[in-house]
Amino acid sequence: MSLDRLETLSEVAARGSITEAAKALGLTQPAATRRLQLLEEEIGAPLLARGRKGVRLTETGKLVLAEGEALLERYHRLLSDVRKLQRLEAGTVRVGGGATAVTALLPGAIRRFRLEHKEIVFEVREAGSRDIAAAVAREELELGLVTLPVHSDGLDLRPLLRDRIVLVAPKDHLFAGKRVAPAALNGSPLIGFEAGSAIRRLIDDALLRRGIAMQIVMELRSIQSILRMVELGLGLAFVSSLGIGAEAVRIDVPGLRIERTLAVATKRGRPLSAAAAAFLKQLRA
Repeated sequence: MSLDRLETLSEVAARGSITEAAKALGLTQPAATRRLQLLEEEIGAPLLARGRKGVRLTETGKLVLAEGEALLERYHRLLSDVRKLQRLEAGTVRVGGGATAVTALLPGAIRRFRLEHKEIVFEVREAGSRDIAAAVAREELELGLVTLPVHSDGLDLRPLLRDRIVLVAPKDHLFAGKRVAPAALNGSPLIGFEAGSAIRRLIDDALLRRGIAMQIVMELRSIQSILRMVELGLGLAFVSSLGIGAEAVRIDVPGLRIERTLAVATKRGRPLSAAAAAFLKQLRA
């Protein structure tokens, strides 16, 4: 059923005149009449009765209008909601990432975004790059911050930044703030990211290439938890330079340079919501 025909019927009922209804809708009188004729043909019964004082609804017309106005109300509410989404006056950004993204990148980015768009809601998920990429592919997330390389079937990957991974120690550690030879790290307790994560594989490969054998004493996902363990003197840790707080001090290891590329994953062929597109633009800027 055509909504413009229902709208024409509603205007005629309100004004008692096809001519006045046409003016209100910005139509010619013949165009409005044609809409009503087509609606009557679709319903299969007369909707209007003409008299000396104008037109009035038949019993069928009253029934059609009662149901039609509910449809029109829902339609106009839909248009209003869509416009709010496009104007970033409503909407949800579903984004996920690993420990570095969720701890060091997203909080500041979300804060800046919501200063301008206070009605936007964020759903944030923390997981490894493999799980985040899979969630984007399943359309559970619109945006995923992942460490390259990552399985990318069905995904578009946009490099975001280069991230340096550095070794940190508690402030009172023998190596804190010093330049330490790779061999001196052998046997040192290491608080690592969980096994199998992208950043853990990157760190393990770099240590293997340099012939450094550290002792894994703990495996955690959260950067905050890792740094807390470092602060308590339970070991050293490799973390993103973006996430170092006041509780840890860097160690300079000559010849050991660990970097990774963080990228934004989106579902290929699926347009982003207005809110997600605007947030992505801010992230890339």
